[in-house]
Amino acid sequence: MTVFKMIIDGKLPAKKVYEDEIVLAIEDIRPVAPIHILIIPKKEIIDLQSVEKEDLPVIGHMIEVAQKLARDLKLENGYRLIANIGPDSGQEIAHLHFHLIAGKRLGRLG
Repeated sequence: MTVFKMIIDGKLPAKKVYEDEIVLAIEDIRPVAPIHILIIPKKEIIDLQSVEKEDLPVIGHMIEVAQKLARDLKLENGYRLIANIGPDSGQEIAHLHFHLIAGKRLGRLG
């Protein structure tokens, strides 16, 4: 069981910023910017490479939630939405999630 599954199941605390029947969004405990939110599907999917055709509506909903949060947080100057896939990318938890990062001018990737 991953940390995210334990948070989704209410077994671990987290600062929730959004929740519905499909996704949970929480504040990252190790933020890299003033705004760093994790958008996590409640369905256990390892990473984007593991997404099946029937999971595509979940991914679309995750993007809709990111857009809603960006509007609610007034991120008109932009934000970054990242999904790490596999250990070489820095993925630490084997449960798909998007990082919504904003609140300052972000440097170039790479």
